[in-house]
Amino acid sequence: MAEITPLDDLEPTPHASPFPGEEPKVVRLALEADERVSPHRHPDRQIICYVVSGALELELDDDVHELAAGDVARFDGRRDISPKATADSVALLVLARRTDE
Repeated sequence: MAEITPLDDLEPTPHASPFPGEEPKVVRLALEADERVSPHRHPDRQIICYVVSGALELELDDDVHELAAGDVARFDGRRDISPKATADSVALLVLARRTDE
């Protein structure tokens, strides 16, 4: 049997987990325009960020990446991560355990 969860039904903001306690960790990130997540790290993870709607400035250490709806970014969770919405935005993040350690 498949478990199906519409992304729009996940209401906690800015973070919601469609499959709590499961691996890899999946998070729906919803940010209003100009809202930012403070710099942080996930050192034991590799991360994929898929922008579902809107646009994000994804700050990774000192680099800033402009992401639009449909863009996918993959990065190391050991970096300082700080996404900022440049428009109302929804992104889906997959945080996979590191396998290189």
